[in-house]
Amino acid sequence: MNTLKKTRNGGQVLVDALRIHGVDRVFGVPGESYLAALDAFHDVEDVIEFVICRQEGGAAYMAEAYGKLTGKPGICFVTRGPGATNASIGVHTAFQDSTPMILFIGQVARDQMEREAFQEIDYRRMFGQMAKWIVEIEDAARIPELIGQAFHRAVNGRPGPVVVALPEDMLTDLVTVADTPAYKRVEMYAGQPQLDELVELLAQAKRPLVVAGGGGWNQQAVADLKVFSETFSLPVAASFRCQDLFDNTHPNYAGDLGLAAGPKLIQLVKDCDLLISLGARLGEMTTGAYSLIDIPVPKQTLVHIHSGSDELGRVYHAALPINASVAGFLSQAAKLKPFVAPAWVAMTETAHADYLGNLIHAQVPGAVQMGDVMEWLRGHLADDAILTTGAGNYSAWAHRFYQYRTFRTQLGPTNGSMGYGVPAAIAAKITAPERTVVAFAGDGCFLMNGQELATAMQYDARVIFLVINNGMYGTIRMHQERSYPGRVSGTRLTNPDFASLARSYGLHGETVEKTADFAAAFERCEASGKPGLIEVRIDPEALTPKMTLSQIREQAVTQGK
Repeated sequence: MNTLKKTRNGGQVLVDALRIHGVDRVFGVPGESYLAALDAFHDVEDVIEFVICRQEGGAAYMAEAYGKLTGKPGICFVTRGPGATNASIGVHTAFQDSTPMILFIGQVARDQMEREAFQEIDYRRMFGQMAKWIVEIEDAARIPELIGQAFHRAVNGRPGPVVVALPEDMLTDLVTVADTPAYKRVEMYAGQPQLDELVELLAQAKRPLVVAGGGGWNQQAVADLKVFSETFSLPVAASFRCQDLFDNTHPNYAGDLGLAAGPKLIQLVKDCDLLISLGARLGEMTTGAYSLIDIPVPKQTLVHIHSGSDELGRVYHAALPINASVAGFLSQAAKLKPFVAPAWVAMTETAHADYLGNLIHAQVPGAVQMGDVMEWLRGHLADDAILTTGAGNYSAWAHRFYQYRTFRTQLGPTNGSMGYGVPAAIAAKITAPERTVVAFAGDGCFLMNGQELATAMQYDARVIFLVINNGMYGTIRMHQERSYPGRVSGTRLTNPDFASLARSYGLHGETVEKTADFAAAFERCEASGKPGLIEVRIDPEALTPKMTLSQIREQAVTQGK
């Protein structure tokens, strides 16, 4: 690359650095605090697309979803103060999901700092526990150096978000500085003694289980996991919202751990004698509020492979901790040789059969049977279709009853953040326009970022949005009925006509009130030639796939007596 020094303003140096690091798309909401950078984007608009969003939270979610989908840092630009606080939700999501992301924030001028100037915030303090690194660039000559560091930090080790503050006067400074080379991804590998110990532990095991999750995966790592699993006949479970790391139709797939985990899989985790955690932190959602694995020393022999050294030993004392990236470790694991015929082949077959049994759905109250809808989608959607979800009880239908067959077909926030599904789906469709993208959202979840339908129309992102409408914040109502049965407070919702709202944005809109009407409505969305939205009106009693609202209340009343 050209390392000659060139005279440019800070905004130009910044945008040139993004181009060198391979950025092809950024998501953002414009602000006067970074006008010089916006002006520099004008000169490279044939190389870097600036996706204009309608709210910074939506923009940050889009950047996070892009990071998940591509493995490259998702880039987001927002203005200072309110813009940054809105965008913080995406930073928190990226942190807990181990997603590479860089948030750029316009900042007050350097000579106005520490005066509580207009919209001034100290971002080092604000994002202290939400990001891997926070930096404020005070000298435009250091932009190439610090942006290079931001990219390296975002992707290497445990991937995550980086926050970069840009004082507006710094962006207009003229400096003569050379560019730096593009960042390099660093894979970490297990040592041979660790691989030998792993094989020895497998030789001694009777009931092993692999749990796959976390960040840093790529297509090759997924392929290597398949080889490793098949070589040793290992059952593979997915951690919370990581179901697309292993083909759900593969005979070694045991199901997903999280809100929709089957009871037999939960028991399998408790009964296994060798637990191999591949990239997963084994957090609260995956472990049933830390009930499946004892702290600090699990009764299962734990092999914990993670790219973040700080994560090893943080909660669980592993018998074999391995500080390695999933891609690096699996490239080695795929070459391991089996010792003898594994003793657990029948157990692996049973685990998959139990998973298939969990796909069978019971009837729920109301004219719309979401289990039947999901069964139709399983048969209708292509293997590479992308499903996005936010947070809410509705997401259990997509988790439990859809089968993810290829890598990066599931985009959902492991931090349980509402409002994610809509912007994530738009980012996915813009990034992979040839793939079908379906966004799942509850009525409460949808309206947290529903304004991004305007972004979908502006960029012709032909997502099919499913709004599962039961007229309430369903997850909170479920917990409310369990803890305070019959005392409904703060969870009822009055909603618009979602199909009419979609049509007002220019989308194709449909309303479904009976199961039999869903397939035709979906196909009309596909044929419309534009984004589409289907409002699916479900009975409030159909609160979960397992229990009705009344059953939850009655159980709580009975237990309280």
